[in-house]
Amino acid sequence: MNSIRHGKSRRTETNLGAERDHFDKQQLSSIGKAINSSEMPVKEKHARRIILGTHREKGAYTFWSYALGFPLAGSSILSWKFCHVLHKVLRDGHRNVLQDCMRHHSSLVEIGRLWSNLHDKYGQLVVLYTKLLCTKMEFHVKHSEIPANLEATDEVLERTAGTDINNVFQLTVEVFDYLDAELRLAETVIRQLNTSIAISTLSSGQCRLSPLIQVIQDCSHLYHFTVKLLFKLHACLPADTLQGHRDRFHDQFHSLKTFFNKTRDMMYFKRLIQIPKLPDSPPNFLHAASLAKHVKPVVVIPDEYEPEQQEDDDDDPEPLIEVSDVSTSSLQPQPQQLDIFDQTFGPPNGGFDDRDLQIERQKQEIELLRAELEKVKAEAQRYITQLKSQINSLEAELEEQRAQKQHALVENEQLRMELEATRRRNAEHESTQAVFIEAENRAQSTEQRYNKLREKHTELVSSHAELLRKSADTVKMLSATQQTQEEVERTKQQLSFEVDRIKHDADMKLEEQKFEMEKLKRELEEKMAEVMRVKGTLQSSEMTSEQMNSSLMAVQAEKERLMRSVSEKEAELSSLRQTAQAQQSSLQTERERSSRELGELQGKLQEKTSLEEQLSQKLLDEQFSLLQGTITEAENIIQDAVAKLDDPLHIRCTSSPDYLVSRAEAALGSVDKVKKGHADYLSNMGDAGGLLRALTQFSHLAGDTIINGSATAHTAPPDHADRLTENCRGCATQSLLFFKDLKSKTTLQRADPASIRVIVQKILHLGQELRPKGMDVRQDELGDMVDKEMAATSAAIEEAVRRIDEMMDQARKDTSGVKLEVNERILNSCTDLMKAIRLLIISSTDLQKEIVESGRGAASIKEFYARNSRWTEGLISAAKAVGWGATEMVESADKVVLHTGKYEELIVCSHEIAASTAQLVAASKVKAERNSKRLTVLQQASRHVNEMAANVVASTRTGKEHLEEKETMDFSGMSVIKLRKEEMESQVKVLELESQLENERLRLGELRKKHYEVVGVPSEQVSEGNGETTLLDHPVTMSPKLSKPALFKKPALAQKPNVSPKTTFK
Repeated sequence: MNSIRHGKSRRTETNLGAERDHFDKQQLSSIGKAINSSEMPVKEKHARRIILGTHREKGAYTFWSYALGFPLAGSSILSWKFCHVLHKVLRDGHRNVLQDCMRHHSSLVEIGRLWSNLHDKYGQLVVLYTKLLCTKMEFHVKHSEIPANLEATDEVLERTAGTDINNVFQLTVEVFDYLDAELRLAETVIRQLNTSIAISTLSSGQCRLSPLIQVIQDCSHLYHFTVKLLFKLHACLPADTLQGHRDRFHDQFHSLKTFFNKTRDMMYFKRLIQIPKLPDSPPNFLHAASLAKHVKPVVVIPDEYEPEQQEDDDDDPEPLIEVSDVSTSSLQPQPQQLDIFDQTFGPPNGGFDDRDLQIERQKQEIELLRAELEKVKAEAQRYITQLKSQINSLEAELEEQRAQKQHALVENEQLRMELEATRRRNAEHESTQAVFIEAENRAQSTEQRYNKLREKHTELVSSHAELLRKSADTVKMLSATQQTQEEVERTKQQLSFEVDRIKHDADMKLEEQKFEMEKLKRELEEKMAEVMRVKGTLQSSEMTSEQMNSSLMAVQAEKERLMRSVSEKEAELSSLRQTAQAQQSSLQTERERSSRELGELQGKLQEKTSLEEQLSQKLLDEQFSLLQGTITEAENIIQDAVAKLDDPLHIRCTSSPDYLVSRAEAALGSVDKVKKGHADYLSNMGDAGGLLRALTQFSHLAGDTIINGSATAHTAPPDHADRLTENCRGCATQSLLFFKDLKSKTTLQRADPASIRVIVQKILHLGQELRPKGMDVRQDELGDMVDKEMAATSAAIEEAVRRIDEMMDQARKDTSGVKLEVNERILNSCTDLMKAIRLLIISSTDLQKEIVESGRGAASIKEFYARNSRWTEGLISAAKAVGWGATEMVESADKVVLHTGKYEELIVCSHEIAASTAQLVAASKVKAERNSKRLTVLQQASRHVNEMAANVVASTRTGKEHLEEKETMDFSGMSVIKLRKEEMESQVKVLELESQLENERLRLGELRKKHYEVVGVPSEQVSEGNGETTLLDHPVTMSPKLSKPALFKKPALAQKPNVSPKTTFK
């Protein structure tokens, strides 16, 4: 019986080896028949056997071991059929096939690159097919939830896309690329089919068309994914943002519909696949209800039995279930052979001896123990096999992760020179440490960090927009050189922001890879624990074996006592002892093998631990190298700013002390951030994010301070200009020294920005000293002054209206006829103008209240006025100008009515009132919302004031023309000499008047320069701003000249209503 069982085990091992050989032989035969150089389509039965083989061995090791031996570089048809079979294996093979194929990703790329350089029709198809397969593998490795056959439910797609709209956007782009690769291959195949005048019934055409069945299956699912993702994007993002996505989808929709229609008409596909029909028009993503009308296209493969003739013995179907070859006869109990001694002499005492019964029981126990030992051995062998396969898969995944990690390191090396790279990397690194401790909170912390960054970005954008609005007036007065410089700075900021976004994406990828490494490490530890459990199982097996040995020894002793009478049983017992020893030696061998494998795993774990330490040290070195790169760029910014001080082109640039003060204050704040970031970096050398952000901000602010300090010095007195220039150079020197200390590890500890703070404070004090004296108003008094000035302006308007009414009554008493008519017309127009101004003041007050309520937040009204002091001062100045203009108009009107004044005075007062009200409207418009209704009312009131001012000017000129007496010029009695003399005298008067007019224009220009110097605008800016386009392109003048020199034109700050003079002079 023992020999029979030994024979069974040997036959089982022989059968397993034979089955493996048969499997390898059948796979080699199927692969060889499916992938060959004949221009015939791949037979379905060969591809099916290859796919079943991947399910049997749970991978594609055998397929790739045979496929790599094909001469793919020598035959384009062979490469085409190889790509077709690989596509089938990816779609229908075992799920581990994808990981096995990714190890040969580079081989596919090389095949595509090789055939791209050769002019061959099948070669062109191979290039597109390899690109499609690479895209397919990369997509499914990244999104492992979606299987390679794309048969995923809508719930799986929603889970893969997630709730982050950026992930949904990126997934949509990847699906677009995936579908583009499928369509390019299909279009090229159909185009070659048409050009070669082949039909689908020929073998050459079928060889090209057969892979399109898998393409049609992929395209139907990808189209459905695209529609779902686009509807989800349109539910979260504005339509203008997704215009490019819609255009790309429409192109793919029409291409896919054309492809389906062409293939549906081909005879080859009618019996193999049922192609769905797409709708006549693409879905309307702008209408959410259109999603309910969308129907998922379904591809149906008919289940038709296709009789296939077996060509040779290798085409026999492979059994999927292992069947033991033990014959049923061996399982039946064999008749018990009688002992020869008992047959000859008969049993002792006429029956069985008790010792014989004991021997039989011992034999049965030995057989049971042997069966138990066989089970333990088989279980141990199964465990060892499973562990080996798991170790192989883990090693493959680890190799893949190592390649991905190497790729990420290369990308980080390329992006190292960018300045803003580490802002988000260090923040993400801190969050990674938290993820290692508490993996369950990783998603929530990442979402919160993203929301904070988005809120910070929004705040920065709003703050930037607010600063742009505040500096609008100053920017208008800057020269063309300074405007170009500011545009360059804004472009740099935008590029910096784009670089930050790109680096953020790279850091997120690195973080995901690190997390995957940790996950693999934890899985390796679990496998190690499982190995330890198997080791315990083996030890228990050893104990069982020892117990069995002890039992055998007892049986042997018993047999020695019994062998004196039964010599035949001794040989059998000795053979059993030898068998037990052989089994014990085999168990010892297995234990030693397991120990060696355990030692190898421990060695690999130690290697991975040392690799992690090396990566940590490399990360520290990269942090310091990034710090050095940031410092180098900061030095370039400071040196560029210092170079501007000696640049001849920079001499024409000017700046206001207020802007210099704001830049200096911001630079002081950045110095504190640099100091704090430096301290944080010294405490934690692995986190340089705070210091890098602070250095970047400080370098830009310090450069702005130096440039604006030099520009301010161009308009300052000599003493202040020299000190300001010297302090700007000192600021640059101290900054460069501080940067030099930071660049070296030896001087990093003693680097201190205190000296920079002292220099910047000096620049700040000089800027405060250079502020115009008219602005020395306490900040807490600005709110009260606004209310007082608006009230005083309203009172002045009311007083002006009252006085005009009194003058109207007095004129009716004292004058009559034409004079009364002229005076009434002038006074009525003045009254209408005052009423329009009063409505303008009321509208401005309402808009001002709205601005204060919407902008002050939790602060008080006075704090809002103090925070926006420049805007408040502009309101005060405009209100004063309106009140003063109203008063002056009343005085001029009184003089005109009493014939003691000039009509021109009334015209000039009208112009001044229009300019003052325009200034008031401009000051109110700066802070108002774009869609404010009160702003619209204020603008209408401003236009009404301009119309009334024009009426005053027109009525004044008309009245002047009516009252002036025109003398009739009669030159009929003059001789030629007399006429010539009168002509010369008239020319002399004209020249005298022109000279007086030129002198008055010069005087007017100087007065305006002095006026702007008093209100705080440098004369150089006034001269440069005279050439700017204003609301009054043609100032009103009585001179016959069409225009005056640009030096004497009034700047944009004093806008006048555009009242064109009459073209007809009597």
